[in-house]
Amino acid sequence: MKKIWAFPLALAIFACNSGEKNQKMEIKDYPETAKVDTVDTYFGTEVPDPYRWLEDDRSEETSEWVKAQNEVTFGYLNNIPFRDKIEARLTELWNYAKESAPRKHGDYFYTYKNDGLQNQWVVYRKKGLDGEESVFLDPNTFSDDATTSLAGTSFTKDGSLLAYSISEGGSDWRKVIVMNTEDKSIVEDTIQNVKFSGVSWKGNEGFFYSSYDKPEGSELSAKTQEHKLYYHKLNTPQSEDELIFGGSETPRRYIGGYVSDDEKFLFISAANSTSGNELYVKDLSDWNNPIVPIAEGFDSEHSVLDNDGDRLLIETNLNAPNKRLVEVDAQNPSTDNYKDVIPETENVLNVSTAGGSIFANYMVDVKTEIHQFDYEGKKIRQVELPGIGTAGGFGAEKEDEKLYYSFTSFTYPSAIFEYNIEKGTSELYWKPEIDFNPEDFETEQVFYESKDGTKIPMFITYKKGIERNGKNPTELYAYGGFNVSLRPSFSVARLVWLENGGVYAQPNLRGGGEYGEEWHKAGTKMQKQNVFDDFIAAAEYLIDKGYTSSEHLAISGGSNGGLLVGATMTQRPDLMQVAFPAVGVMDMLRYHTFTAGAGWAYDYGTSEDSKEMFEYLKGYSPVHNVKEGVEYPATMVTTADHDDRVVPAHSFKFAAELQAKHAGETPVLIRIETNAGHGAGKPTDKIIDGIADKYAFAWYNMGVVPFDEEL
Repeated sequence: MKKIWAFPLALAIFACNSGEKNQKMEIKDYPETAKVDTVDTYFGTEVPDPYRWLEDDRSEETSEWVKAQNEVTFGYLNNIPFRDKIEARLTELWNYAKESAPRKHGDYFYTYKNDGLQNQWVVYRKKGLDGEESVFLDPNTFSDDATTSLAGTSFTKDGSLLAYSISEGGSDWRKVIVMNTEDKSIVEDTIQNVKFSGVSWKGNEGFFYSSYDKPEGSELSAKTQEHKLYYHKLNTPQSEDELIFGGSETPRRYIGGYVSDDEKFLFISAANSTSGNELYVKDLSDWNNPIVPIAEGFDSEHSVLDNDGDRLLIETNLNAPNKRLVEVDAQNPSTDNYKDVIPETENVLNVSTAGGSIFANYMVDVKTEIHQFDYEGKKIRQVELPGIGTAGGFGAEKEDEKLYYSFTSFTYPSAIFEYNIEKGTSELYWKPEIDFNPEDFETEQVFYESKDGTKIPMFITYKKGIERNGKNPTELYAYGGFNVSLRPSFSVARLVWLENGGVYAQPNLRGGGEYGEEWHKAGTKMQKQNVFDDFIAAAEYLIDKGYTSSEHLAISGGSNGGLLVGATMTQRPDLMQVAFPAVGVMDMLRYHTFTAGAGWAYDYGTSEDSKEMFEYLKGYSPVHNVKEGVEYPATMVTTADHDDRVVPAHSFKFAAELQAKHAGETPVLIRIETNAGHGAGKPTDKIIDGIADKYAFAWYNMGVVPFDEEL
């Protein structure tokens, strides 16, 4: 069936007299989205899918639809009176020097830096911390429009070779390039079609990496199933790379291989979903040694932290939902032989190593505590941090005497500290210079009750002195899935929102990892509604306590958080004034048929599992719950044409449903970034543009005027 739609000449206009104060723009007409007679049957139930044709990302019709939608969207956004002033203020605040902690490879220390508004961060290096610094690798030169980004680096142990991966247009597909670090010459042909993979060197001879066979059809949306771990020997064709694990004999959806620091072992992690993995070990002293299982099955997670000869240190949540550190002998590495080194506690554990010590990063009510242990599990000290917030980066080589960690919070710009591993002392190494006074703002953590009585933590940040009069524009942002924890962190972009009287609220919903695997499971599959209930309860708390009102509330989230926003706004359209579902999983009946979506089944379940699971998914799937004649909040769906993580068809279909059925006068727009992906590697100018559009849309539709301007 041919898809035909009209392209109105005047898509966005000012209502009444555009010169009158407080007159709002309204959408005169949206591009007409054709419907097709596509119906799927699930357990005897027929489900129409009228916008199925939008799943074809290679078709001319889809391309024209994207152009027509963007014409409407940017026509609207560019006419918001204060939009350019928001962008100017964002640019002003963003323009400060940024850098990462230094890491030593061979004779050099490497640091990532951005002088302020560079689209991509630049890699610098110097010999010794006091040496002369020079540019080592500048991703801003990778493409004319800066949409090709540096996606990962891996140095050989002696630092003489670097394998770095690049992403083009934000895609998850990577290319790997090998460089001689001394003269920066390229060593061999580029390795192609690498996906969901790190690079792990075996000496200077070659490296391990993972990928899928190139899919038939669109590489941006076609399903990828069998991950494969390869060994690439340097200066040989990629076609000769040896398959180590995976493929038809051991089909797994996600496989990763990493070599121990002493280069004695290869460890292999294999999984079929985003939770739970198998763990294997191969002794590299003889290439013919077998791959031996350590942990089989997918009910728990296992990751090798380090080894001391045959003594393996493994972080696991086996029989420990908050995780523990165990040891096992590589010669007899069954989980039955696990012995605790750092036992499980009431707080979630993540571990790292540096300078012969183990650093335990505990999450205590979503705030960081760091404890230092020796390799036998004896506690040395608790590390004194600069304040209450999030610390990370406690990693270094065994021979290092110092490490460099970062610390941040909502009102504490990310700074780098130098830590003396033996003495346990910290000194400030670097901090940014930002036009920002933290004393002007405050953050509080509250615990509110969800629908079933569960206590949910939430951080609330705002400018000191605001009144709880229900009129403060408020962004409620959350994620709630895949064991991901939202931690306190600083955002320079958020300053524009806060300095104009805005409130930022970040609840830690079930489905995340803030309180371990049990907290995660409480927001998965047939309990996914808990996540939406937690989010709705957060909004109601903010309204009840006078921080804001429904007329001044915007809900926001990306990816799984985009699903969260889509489900919440279709269940409670009265609760918020503005909704921002970003790169969201919106079609819960078909998500598993695209790219690596089937790997999300641990969290979601699939429509093919059972009649009960199908009905549950259909009951909250955003695409299937937009109702005719309902007044939905002002909505700006956002996605990108190269998003091969959550394919843009999810957002396309959701926006089409909203535009067809929405009964109110508030706008329903879809902003489709071109030559961009799920978010990683996006150039600074695109990031600033997107945030300016978001804040302008929110304030305009709340009737809020920033910078003391008038509409």
